[in-house]
Amino acid sequence: LAATAAVYKQWIPNTNFETASNWNKGRVPCASDVVHFEKDEVVSVFVRSPHALTLQIRHGYLPLNGELVLAAGAAFTAFDGSWDPGCDSGGTVRFADAERRAWFDPTLWQDVLPSGELKPSGPIFSVDEERVPCRYDDVIFQPETSFRINTDSSQPVIHLRSISVMGQELNTPAAWAGYLQGPSAPLQFHGNGTLQVTGTGCPDKSGCACGNTMDGPRICAALLGASGRQCPEPACQSPLQPLGHCCGVCGATINLDFTPDFDLQKYQDRLVQELLSQPKYAGVQMAISKVHKAQNFLGITSRSATPLIQIVLIDDRAGVQSGTAAEQLAADIMENIAQHGEALGISSGRMEVATGSTASRQVGSHPVSRITAGTVMGLLFSLLILGGILFLYRKGKLRLPVLRLPRPWERMEDPASPSPASDKGFDNPVFNVEPPDADLGEETPKDLQVFYLNPLYDASETET
Repeated sequence: LAATAAVYKQWIPNTNFETASNWNKGRVPCASDVVHFEKDEVVSVFVRSPHALTLQIRHGYLPLNGELVLAAGAAFTAFDGSWDPGCDSGGTVRFADAERRAWFDPTLWQDVLPSGELKPSGPIFSVDEERVPCRYDDVIFQPETSFRINTDSSQPVIHLRSISVMGQELNTPAAWAGYLQGPSAPLQFHGNGTLQVTGTGCPDKSGCACGNTMDGPRICAALLGASGRQCPEPACQSPLQPLGHCCGVCGATINLDFTPDFDLQKYQDRLVQELLSQPKYAGVQMAISKVHKAQNFLGITSRSATPLIQIVLIDDRAGVQSGTAAEQLAADIMENIAQHGEALGISSGRMEVATGSTASRQVGSHPVSRITAGTVMGLLFSLLILGGILFLYRKGKLRLPVLRLPRPWERMEDPASPSPASDKGFDNPVFNVEPPDADLGEETPKDLQVFYLNPLYDASETET
């Protein structure tokens, strides 16, 4: 887990002389065997105990660039020819190739305690990317062991908190740089990836992302290569695909948005003690860590990623019951978030479920923040008011004022403002009032046609 607490991961394979799997015949060479190393093989071999070998060792092959590291009391002596009950007629025993053992192979690492002992199994597991050492993890190579590891990576630098080699913990950049200058480091580490020790743990109580996303395809290729390059067939029709995991799973995932008050380690402990420890959830496993989800808008993936807390829940049920226990636990977690999320530093949670009894995924979401809930309620209330107004308007029980705004082009075509009104009231183009002494007969043509009758004016009165 990429939490504030230190996590120790131990490298499993070794290149020890006494490890049977390091030899092509599956056994340690005996007295009558001829030991063979490829001449171009680069390897460091740790020898724990004395070995008697036949004089034919002079015909054997030793690597041109390698080392045999002898523990106290370890030695090679010449075989005197006496019968060895544990050895057959003898033959050539070849040292196995260790070049292909890769750093980003999840099957080659195991979680251990700070003492190096195997960590007891429990309800907590890790997604595949986090099974390989993360940037704030402590790496342990077992004491009195030799190894050879390929560090090929898609990232130029592989950050780690510390590395323990031959029982010595190297937890500062200077100490690690000094070890790399020694004779054994080039025989133990090879590849384009550079290991860098920082000596610092995760500084954020909300957790830190693992940092292996760039090497996710490499991790999945190594994992699927060990299992036949194919994910197991899930029992559910629409399996979930958690971030950092290689294959789909049946069960549930919960994505949490968090505030600065969130504490990942405390929240994990709370879930284990209050929920996972219940008898009804026996067989359910949980992975919880901070991940970064890439933003996608209109089909365009943004370079920036949003941090969130991912919870993955799986169970050991089969068939149509597959994932049902994980689904129930997810529902309980969501209910707990609705009640106590704000106090825990959780602003919202989104659940996704896939079980053997469901044909499609089920999605649920619970906003926790008061601000978020208030915004949603405000929008709903506004929509309710607008709907009521529209209903009353269509029923004719409400009349809305019509507001007509003048258009710009209409303003340009408006006539000029009229002059102030005179005592005449208005000008009539057909009838004009003249002074009494005016000769209206001479000014008014007799063929003048009047297009409407004016009760105040009689044409006969103007004739002489």
